[in-house]
Amino acid sequence: MDTMKRFFLILLSLCLCLTGCRQRDEREMTVKLPGVTTEEDRAAVRGALQPLGGVVHSSLVFDGTNHTLRLRYDSMQVAHKNIEIAIAEAGFDANEIKALKKGGK
Repeated sequence: MDTMKRFFLILLSLCLCLTGCRQRDEREMTVKLPGVTTEEDRAAVRGALQPLGGVVHSSLVFDGTNHTLRLRYDSMQVAHKNIEIAIAEAGFDANEIKALKKGGK
């Protein structure tokens, strides 16, 4: 029985440790968007990112001079590559990922 108690104590300790683990990991990234030049393009990028959980949509900052987008995202919900691919699927180059949509920029 002593072994059983020890097992349950270890199991309980493990459960308590896991509940305290990180649940959010907010990061910032900059995406090079050479083909995004108009407000219509920016709206298309916003629309492409809309369905992605983890993107902080209020953090989107487009820099028209440098053709970049700065944003925050929760890496526990979405990877930065998923963000780049979503933009590429909307028809725009995103960092090193070329536009994937036919007829895109």
